Amino acid sequence: MGQKVHPRGFRIGIVEPWRSRWYANKKEYGDLLVEDRNIRLFVKSEYKSAAIEKIEIDRTRDQVIIHLFSARPGIIIGRKGQEIDRLKARLEDKFGRRMEVKIVEINNPYRCAQLIAEDIAQQLTKRGSFRRAIKRTLDQVMEAGVLGVKIELSGRLGGAEMSRREKASRGSIPLSTLQRKVDYGFTESKTAQGVIGVKVWVDLGDYADEENSDGANAEAGKVSKKAKRSHKR
Repeated sequence: MGQKVHPRGFRIGIVEPWRSRWYANKKEYGDLLVEDRNIRLFVKSEYKSAAIEKIEIDRTRDQVIIHLFSARPGIIIGRKGQEIDRLKARLEDKFGRRMEVKIVEINNPYRCAQLIAEDIAQQLTKRGSFRRAIKRTLDQVMEAGVLGVKIELSGRLGGAEMSRREKASRGSIPLSTLQRKVDYGFTESKTAQGVIGVKVWVDLGDYADEENSDGANAEAGKVSKKAKRSHKR
């Protein structure tokens, strides 16, 4: 079961939050759902090099708030915030709504399955060896402190005449444990021989441990700021 179910969809509403947070009646629901998808596609296509992991959307009565989770926020923000203002203006023109764009920085891209999948796809598009790409990525992801990682490539690997599937994994990837944070990413690499699908699963440990580590990091950041202030005095 766990291999055929989207790990995030499996956990949504239990331990994972929704990516779109708003309420609408039956008449508006379908249109707003399509609009959310179009916003995500537009932003991802415009900022391919910004390493955007996910886009969360909140809606109020008269405003749409877009949260961009990016490993390279400087590309979206631009010089003196000019690029983010331009993005906001283009979104408002395209969708006819008042928009607000917020950037959330990702500190370690090797703990995000979607960014890992996109990195592998980029290597394959540049005609890199798929075996080297898998091995190198597995090493980098395990060094980031995760409990396990699994990578699956499917297509005409290495320019072969017949498509096949190649899998590689390190550590543990639980299939149906809801309290375990298993991140999942999928993308496609368009090569000269055809399209290669890239799937990545990353085991980040229990949700409780992840929250505790985030809290500890935030507390450590506050302590270091206080230490700097006292040192200046």
